[in-house]
Amino acid sequence: MVAWVKICGITNKNDAKTAIDLGVNALGFVFADSPRQVTVEQVRRIGEIVPPHVQKIGVFSNHKLQEVERIASSCSLDIVQLHGEESPQFCAALDWPIIKALSVENEISLYGWEKYQVFAFLLDSYQAGQRGGTGQTFDWSLTALITSRIILAGGLNITNVQDAIKMVKPYGVDVSSGVEEKIGQKDRKKMMLFLKKVKECENNVAR
Repeated sequence: MVAWVKICGITNKNDAKTAIDLGVNALGFVFADSPRQVTVEQVRRIGEIVPPHVQKIGVFSNHKLQEVERIASSCSLDIVQLHGEESPQFCAALDWPIIKALSVENEISLYGWEKYQVFAFLLDSYQAGQRGGTGQTFDWSLTALITSRIILAGGLNITNVQDAIKMVKPYGVDVSSGVEEKIGQKDRKKMMLFLKKVKECENNVAR
């Protein structure tokens, strides 16, 4: 049963407030190179309206350890999400819960996952030169290779999230482009429908 939903690529207070009001569990802020990239100052301002029960997650990719620590502290992040080639040792050196993102192209993409001691693995679609936000799905059957906590991402939207949940049975789901009006700006109706679809899945499982 999915009980955790993260909306990633938040860039402004309005989208953050809408997501919070709709009942998300986490907001994602992208510090890595991306059309949705935000600054520390932006996230600190948005953070003023984020209640304690909604997790603030920073997304990084091959940043230096000290930079991740500085940004995470400055923005009072709850979780750090790593989207690059960060090693198990790098993850272990951080004093934050870690979500390690893996870009899934094939079985080889998941090789060595068991070496990581992290809060969860976020499985996203592989696309050369792009880390997340691709709007593309991947072969969900590959998720069975990981026996740890999984957050499913990559091309999720209101038309496929229920199928994804039924097949993968993840700890949580992560959506970005699937609920956008345009890059960096969310669509309230899409967010509302996405959360409604997830909740319907939960209710069906509960019955």
